[in-house]
Amino acid sequence: MKKNIYEELTNKQLLKKKSFLKGASIGLGIVFLFVITILVYLWSENKLKNDSVGSFIPVFILPITFLPLLINFKLINKEIKSRNLTKN
Repeated sequence: MKKNIYEELTNKQLLKKKSFLKGASIGLGIVFLFVITILVYLWSENKLKNDSVGSFIPVFILPITFLPLLINFKLINKEIKSRNLTKN
């Protein structure tokens, strides 16, 4: 079984990494909502009728980019809970 990589970090480094991942997830979430909004607008204006489905693959793949981020966020929260640190 793999060792938890966050066990080796100090408390300060762990909380810093948590805040970084939180900011990154918020940023990716905003980008994802922005892209979905643009697609809905273009679809409602019938400007997408000549585009192929292949041009939308990056939009459908975008939520998959959240997966490693959420896994690491879960591991950090688990380590913070095991150390009884306060949540900032």
